[in-house]
Amino acid sequence: MPTYRVHQAGVRTARQLIDDGRFDDRTEWSHAAPDAAAANRVIDEEGFEAFAAWHLAEDPDASEGTKGRYAFPFGDFRTVNRAALIHAKQRASQNDHDAIEEAADDLLQRLDRRRGS
Repeated sequence: MPTYRVHQAGVRTARQLIDDGRFDDRTEWSHAAPDAAAANRVIDEEGFEAFAAWHLAEDPDASEGTKGRYAFPFGDFRTVNRAALIHAKQRASQNDHDAIEEAADDLLQRLDRRRGS
């Protein structure tokens, strides 16, 4: 099992999007998750850094510049998806990725505060 660490650029991206009100709190993640073609489009048009910024975790042992380096996606390359944060938190908890679980929970709380305002 990979040893993930928190991808700080992804956390910053998610925070900023939430603060800007760019989140989806209605669509199930199974319907909102981008497919491989969407990911490839982002990489081709905006670069790998843009793709990576949509993930809460990275595997430092995986090769740089590969999709496999990044995990725990939180949105569709446009908005943060609340269900994705819940999914990330649960999956991280199940696999003992405590720092990832905490990051997802912090973002979920931030989103819930923002949508309540």
